[in-house]
Amino acid sequence: MSQTLQVNYYPMMEYGQAWDMQKSLVKQIDREEASSSLILLEHPPTYTIGSQRHPEHLLLNEAELQEKGISLFEIDRGGDITYHGPGQLVGYPLVILDGEKLDLRGYLRHLEQVIINYLAKYNIEGSRKPDYTGVWVGDTKIAAIGVKFNKRRHRRGFVTSHGFAFNIKSGIQHEGFTGIVPCGIQQFGVTSLEDITNLPFTVEQVASEIIPYFLKEFGFELVQQ
Repeated sequence: MSQTLQVNYYPMMEYGQAWDMQKSLVKQIDREEASSSLILLEHPPTYTIGSQRHPEHLLLNEAELQEKGISLFEIDRGGDITYHGPGQLVGYPLVILDGEKLDLRGYLRHLEQVIINYLAKYNIEGSRKPDYTGVWVGDTKIAAIGVKFNKRRHRRGFVTSHGFAFNIKSGIQHEGFTGIVPCGIQQFGVTSLEDITNLPFTVEQVASEIIPYFLKEFGFELVQQ
């Protein structure tokens, strides 16, 4: 029997609010008081620094952050520094990994595959780079991935949190990405769906279109949207 998934879309949400929501839902899912969930949303301009602490990859000082209106959070996902902002679809899968699904590396590959399969819808060849997580189009990164595996309290396995950031709108790479070394990677650039296709997209449109790809890749049945 397929595991059920609840999907929620929010047009815009402050990063701290979304992080608190994730932590609350992880506890509910662990206690089996809530279904596995996929949260899809946009954030206001925000930098998040993961467990690979490299302060030198933030190129702005505190005054410059305030001037640009960019928030900064040190968080508990894996990875380095990245940017979230308008024009980017952020996805937070909060799902149980146990039994045959308890494959942490495989989980990351599945997340990448969701976006790779979606890009193929528009005849875009998405790919992986051996030394990095995320999804690439040539030598430019279109989606970053950073996750956390939350150990279950009284059962074997984990509940996932954090997730992917998929660049949609043209020009997003010239916004907050110029103030950091994205994911600590200096030799490659960043791109977006609009820049590759020269077609107009909304974040809400892509959020709606990507849901079936997520359901198919992970074997979920949509219970509520």
